[in-house]
Formats: sequence, C-alpha cells, structure tokens
Amino acid sequence: MTTLTTIDRTTAPTTFRTTDVQLQHDIEQFLYAEAELLDQHRFLEWINLFTEDVHYWLPTRMTRTNRERHREIADENETALIDDNKYFLTGRVRRYTSGISWSEEPPSRTRRLITNVRVAQGTEAGELNVVSNFSVYRSRLERHQDWFIGERYDTLRPAGPDTGYPYRIAARKIVLEQTTLLAPSISIFL
Repeated sequence: MTTLTTIDRTTAPTTFRTTDVQLQHDIEQFLYAEAELLDQHRFLEWINLFTEDVHYWLPTRMTRTNRERHREIADENETALIDDNKYFLTGRVRRYTSGISWSEEPPSRTRRLITNVRVAQGTEAGELNVVSNFSVYRSRLERHQDWFIGERYDTLRPAGPDTGYPYRIAARKIVLEQTTLLAPSISIFL
C-alpha cells in the first residue's frame, strides 16, 4: 500500500517550487478529467483511475490551539470519515450505480473545482506527490445544498498506454477545512 507524504510546512524552506511546464499541464489535465468523470456520474470509468493498492482516506479534523495545531488532523491510525481501499471504493461505485443507494437516489448534482495544483516531489519509483485544493458543490433534491472545501494529497503513478490516462491514483488523502460537517452525509466522492 502506498502511503502519502504530507508536506511539512514547518521545515519547508519555501513554498515556491518550479515544475516542468509539460508535467504540470499533464497533471492538471488528469485531475480535471477526473473531476469531469465524477460530475458526469461516470463512476465506472472513474474507479479505473485508481491502482489496485490505493488508499483513499479522509481523516477527521479537530480545532486545536496554536501549540497543538500539529495534531489538528488525525493520523492514519486514528479516526477517519473515510478509510477505503480499492475493494471498498469499488463497492461504493457499485452501490451508487445500482439505483438503490438511498442517499444518492435521486443522485446529487455536483460541480468540482480543482485549483492550486502543486507537484510536491517525485519518488524513485516514478510516482509523483501532488497537492491540490478543491471545492465541491452538491445540490440534492429541490433545496438541499452542501459545500466541501479542502486540500488533497495524491500520489500519482505512471499508467500504461492502454489506460488512456497518463497516471493512476495510488493514494489520496483528503483534508476538509470543516471540523464539523453540516452535510447529512458524505455520499459523494471528493
């Protein structure tokens, strides 16, 4: 299983990084294509963007004092709102596409904005650690609306030419800005 490398902002000398323009463009286009698949409810295509050993993780967040801010986001061995591997992600897709998922029938309407894409670092295995900000708007039924805002930490692995995409997602850590979710459920993919 691939683990995510979180950027340590306390020791990082600078947030400015240069990246090859073509690499930056390819990564951004990949993330935008992923968002489009989700917004168009093309979940069966979306699930194929993940590696078999993926870790898809949404840790909890707690408000902390300044001196405890390093403990604001739960560690991997602590509480998480979502802690899925490929098997469970595939099960969620199967449930959503079956028409019997009560939390998504009728389905939510979503719009994803992916911004501030930063290529943090590469690994010896050719994987890329990518950080991006996101905003997901969900409209459900006649009047229900939710917003999910946060940051994603992705590990992207080069994909073969047969996939149609340059990368596959080997790990995703999703950090929401909210500590208390007002949404009745997280029945959409972030």
